[in-house]
Parts: sequence; structure tokens; C-alpha cells
Amino acid sequence: MLTQIAVFLIDTVVSFFVFMLLARFHFQWLRVPFRNPIGEFVLATTSWLVVPVRRVVPGLAGLDLGTLILAWLLQALGLWAQAAVVGAEPGPGTIAAVALVDLLRYSLYILVFAVIVQAVLSWVNPYTPVAPAFDTLTRPFLRPLRRFIPPMGGVDLTPLILLLVLYVLLIVVNHLRVAAATI
Repeated sequence: MLTQIAVFLIDTVVSFFVFMLLARFHFQWLRVPFRNPIGEFVLATTSWLVVPVRRVVPGLAGLDLGTLILAWLLQALGLWAQAAVVGAEPGPGTIAAVALVDLLRYSLYILVFAVIVQAVLSWVNPYTPVAPAFDTLTRPFLRPLRRFIPPMGGVDLTPLILLLVLYVLLIVVNHLRVAAATI
């Protein structure tokens, strides 16, 4: 019982910070403005981790590599801590590979969340202060679909199609995670 509690707490805390770091990375990559409640929250929860790392790890072609590497290291550390609690001894290559696949999986979860929130906000309150952030985050992924799928009766079906594609990708990534865990 205590082992399960420890694994749960490690997973929860590490996943929270990894999600925040990935959100920060994606916000910067997709040029989502941080001047909104979500952007300010992401900055407030991650700056104390990111600022020292940025002094050592420079960006590359507009990508914040320091934040991405920090998210990967934190996820790997969390996996190692969970394995240590349960008494498993996976190799460092296994932990590194699973952590890398987890970053991809979490990134897909962030996009699924953004698409759902953006679709709901477009129906309920399209003028909320966070709507432009979600629009900027999802636009690069919806734009190619909108070229082929026009609105039908005034309803945009592209978020639904994107969600289907994302869930298919999540199935593939989950199989990759299982394969990476057996390295």
C-alpha cells in the first residue's frame, strides 16, 4: 500500500512539472503569447527551473532546448524514482527511451486538451482571455485539415477529425512506450 502511494505521489508531482515544462516549450515553439492567465501560470510554475538551465543550454533555431531537456531529465528521474520504490532496476537506456516517448505522449495529451478546450470555448465564450492562446496553439494543426474539410452547415468538423488523428497517434505512441520499456 505504501509503495502504491509513493509511486502515485512521485508520478503526480513529476507529471505536473513535465506537463508545465512541455506547455512552456510548445507555447514558445508555436509563438503562443504568455500574456494570458494560462501563460502566466506556466511561467510562474516553471521559471525557477528553466532560468538556471537556460544559462547552460542555449536555444536552437527558435526552440527552447533547455526547457525540453529539463522536461526529459525530470521525466527520466521520475521513472527512475518509481522503479526504485517498487524495487525494479531498469537500465539507463530503458529509462531514457521511455522518458523520451513519454514526452511525445504528453505533448499529444496537451494538444488533445487544447483542441477540446478551444472547441468548447468557441461554443460557450469565444471572447474569453484564454481563447487566443488556445487558438494559436491549435491553429497549425487544424489549418491543413481546414483546406480539405470545409465547414458543414456552419459547423467546423476539423477539431473532431484532429482528435481522431491524435487518438490514433496515441495508440501508436503507447505501443512505442511498451517497446521502449523492453529495451
